[in-house]
Amino acid sequence: MVLQRHGDGGQAGRHAVVAFGLDEVSFLRSDAGRLALAEVDRLDLTATTLVADIGSVRTRFGDHAAVLVETVQLRRRAAAKFADASQWLFTDEALQQATAGPVAAHRARRLAGATVHDATCSIGSELAALRDSAACVLGSDLDPVRLAMARHNLGAEVALCRADALRPVTARAVVVVDPARRSGARRRFDPRAYLPPLDELLAVLADRDHVVKCAPGIDFAMMAEMGFTGEIEITSLAGSVREACLWSAGLTGVRRRATILDTGEQLTDADPDDCAVAPAGRWLIDPDGAVVRAGLVRHYAARHGLWQIDPDIAYLSGDRLPDGVRGFEVLDTLAYSERHLRQALSARAVGAVEILVRGVDVDPDALRTRLRLRGDDHASVVITRLGSGAASRATAFICRPSR
Repeated sequence: MVLQRHGDGGQAGRHAVVAFGLDEVSFLRSDAGRLALAEVDRLDLTATTLVADIGSVRTRFGDHAAVLVETVQLRRRAAAKFADASQWLFTDEALQQATAGPVAAHRARRLAGATVHDATCSIGSELAALRDSAACVLGSDLDPVRLAMARHNLGAEVALCRADALRPVTARAVVVVDPARRSGARRRFDPRAYLPPLDELLAVLADRDHVVKCAPGIDFAMMAEMGFTGEIEITSLAGSVREACLWSAGLTGVRRRATILDTGEQLTDADPDDCAVAPAGRWLIDPDGAVVRAGLVRHYAARHGLWQIDPDIAYLSGDRLPDGVRGFEVLDTLAYSERHLRQALSARAVGAVEILVRGVDVDPDALRTRLRLRGDDHASVVITRLGSGAASRATAFICRPSR
């Protein structure tokens, strides 16, 4: 077993991550297990109480103590991903990889009316979203423990079976796959090291409509080398890029898509991208990470009447802010140096500063410390490189954030 920190943002102390087996899952699904979980859920299980709480659970429930405490803590962590996971069963690794509820719901909406086979269904988080919109769903996985958990989480109405994703058991369904990108606490960055390996998976599914969830930093060029010709969708939620998703050519008519779930906005490479390059105007805008990662900055600018301040930098400018978007009102512009920036901020009595950097080798946290600011005002500083070659220059914009 591996020691890992759980709960309270990683401050709740250490305990052994449980290796769940079918017997443990059977107990947790039983009436006795449900009652025991309810008892354990009344405990704080915080950094200051964890040792005593585990001792109390062990006294009351003996050998079941570990799975009870682990399940309660996993359910509490799951609240950050799911609207209601209070009765679900998880393993630690399955929860780490499980798709956040709003992201899974978005994918399900795109597959509405289809027959869908989730070939790596794990504990059932994707199937929970798909069953409400797809015409028919089937889940499969190689792990019998996760399948047992999925049966508990989904109920009897969703068909489940044990099968290898590299040997699909359906013929005409859209195949959804979420390859494992972790080995314990370590991430697998090479998609050929996913389980199942992405290159093998794409080869097996080449003649099938398919949807494959990948890490946000997936290499677009590598996908082309693997023969993938469909759409790469980058999705963000709560200001963070959550995933890249591969949609086979038969399911889409574009190559790149950015989906911003916070606002419901989507852009694709089929949208207009005619935007100008000009000096900064009243506002600077740092586009959502999904837009930047998908390479759709110019498309976003064209849609919202913005322009680029440099053709190779993702910062945009405009005379007004797009609705619901945080921006930075430009108060001053100067050639960047620490001395000049410190003087300009001190003249404005700025004591607290947010620093955004793109295209310049500057560590915002280290710079903030070195600036040694004193004052009562707040400001944002955007530091970026403008121009190319010998004409390039690091520029700092002192700004007032819109919120």
